[in-house]
Amino acid sequence: MKTKFILIVFSLVWITLIIRVFILSVESNSYYEKLSHSNTIKMEKISPVRGEITDNKNRPIAINKLGFKIQLKPHLTLKKNEQIFNSELDNLLHLLPNLNRDEIIKTYNKQDSYYNHDFIDIVDFISYNEIMPVYTKLNLRENIKIVSAPKRYYPYGNIAAHTIGYVSRANSKDIKGDNLLKLIGYVGKSGTERYYNTYLQGEAGNKTVKVNANNQVIKQISYEKAKEDRKLVLNIDIKLQKYISSLFEDKAGSVIVMDIEGRILSASSFPEYDLNTFVNGVSHEMWKKLSTSLDKPFTNKITHGLYPPGSTIKTGLGLVYITNEISPYWTVNCTAEMPLGKRVFRCWKKRGHRKTGIKKAIRESCDDYFYKGSLLVGIKKMSEGLKRYGLGKKTGIDLPNEFIGTVPSREWKKKKFNRAWYIGETVNTSIGQGDFLVTPIQMAQFTALMATSKLPTPFIAKKIGDTELEPTIQDVLSEDELKKLPLIQKAMYEVCNHPKGTATKYLNSKIKIAGKTGTAQVVGIMQDIEDRELEHEMEYYTRSHAWFTTYGPYKNPQYVVLALVEHGGHGGTAAGKIVSNIYDKLFEMGYIKQ
Repeated sequence: MKTKFILIVFSLVWITLIIRVFILSVESNSYYEKLSHSNTIKMEKISPVRGEITDNKNRPIAINKLGFKIQLKPHLTLKKNEQIFNSELDNLLHLLPNLNRDEIIKTYNKQDSYYNHDFIDIVDFISYNEIMPVYTKLNLRENIKIVSAPKRYYPYGNIAAHTIGYVSRANSKDIKGDNLLKLIGYVGKSGTERYYNTYLQGEAGNKTVKVNANNQVIKQISYEKAKEDRKLVLNIDIKLQKYISSLFEDKAGSVIVMDIEGRILSASSFPEYDLNTFVNGVSHEMWKKLSTSLDKPFTNKITHGLYPPGSTIKTGLGLVYITNEISPYWTVNCTAEMPLGKRVFRCWKKRGHRKTGIKKAIRESCDDYFYKGSLLVGIKKMSEGLKRYGLGKKTGIDLPNEFIGTVPSREWKKKKFNRAWYIGETVNTSIGQGDFLVTPIQMAQFTALMATSKLPTPFIAKKIGDTELEPTIQDVLSEDELKKLPLIQKAMYEVCNHPKGTATKYLNSKIKIAGKTGTAQVVGIMQDIEDRELEHEMEYYTRSHAWFTTYGPYKNPQYVVLALVEHGGHGGTAAGKIVSNIYDKLFEMGYIKQ
């Protein structure tokens, strides 16, 4: 019995050993074969070169400066390798004395670890001219790698800064879930650089190589080229953009030049800033200066600037009025004051406009006409009409994170504040004040509608690769609105050409244009103040914003030109000369055909 038990135990041990040998030699063969393969075959991603951006005349406005980055082998800070590490740094600084030793050490230590077996970036960018004289000497050292690393460069600096946008280091939020960004390290942060980032950055290539035990490449097995150099052509004319920048000088605000089908020829937000300062990361001092400026240079006012539209809205509201409760022949007697409850709503003209119909109300910007008209039409029809005309929603422009603004209504106020609507708010809305907010690009689109009866989607990109973008245009007007729109257009013409037009005396262009001025209050005016303080006498940041939105030529509309001057006071005074000069420049450059 005892012998039998020993034999059974002995047999079980042998069976276990045989099974284990089988697993190790046969079943695990594929696993160890794969492990061996990964130790000798290495897959490398090839970083794509970012595509360049050009203007509509093929002038480069965002390019890649040729350069390189320097990498150092990992694990050289280990005690046994310290001498090698210091020797490599000594040699590097001898050849390139402008490098900072402390910064290199700090950068290297941040990335070095037992788990990292890839070469570490110690210098992100060094120009072609600087590295070429020492390239051969550095490339012979086995612990150093010189890798091609183009750097984004903006030849025109601050011109069209908010429209073009810039590329900067990708942060952890950008990189999360995007393996390509881990490889590239840079991403579009604003403007078209951000909106078209996926297209511009391209797709990584792949390289498979055979390496030895020292991680040295002994053979290339396969190579798949990166999809790169994807070109983006904009509708922007950078020379026109530069000219407009010179006209605006040190003012804050926005200027937009758009053809009537939506192509953006120029779009500016002022103040501008040099895009090149952001490529490698802006200094703390510069960031503080820009971020604390009351003129908000970081805000892309084209799409993110929210302003009361002031009297510019009277063209669209006039169309709503005469296609609803009000006849085109209806008039008011403007005495400069309209009592309503405990308030008095005043017209801007101290003595009033007297007998005023729709055309005169737009031409001379009579507030009283729109006050009284709003009481007949009501906020429901007013807000519905303006939303149909493109306000209170995104225009669809190809820039990131466009704001929608606010067209006030009962429903909007109830949803936002859970409060009742008051009739005084209807009156305020009728002159583009109160809670009414628009962006400059919305007003440019709105003006195109007034000019042509069509609502275009503004777009900056002209060609993506070989594909030319086509305009997107909507029909939003009713038959009655189409029939009565010429009356509004005639009034807009008189704004710029009639002796009593609010813009006439400020214009000197060769092109006959139509438009509407607007003054958007920044601070409220107390009820008991009858003699208003003149704009130029007020503190700068309490002065009204000045709007002037136009189209031309009047008889053959081709372009919309809009100027918003922050704290500029009256639209015609602040922006008339700017707009006149832009139309003359468009004619000189061959854009406007008479």
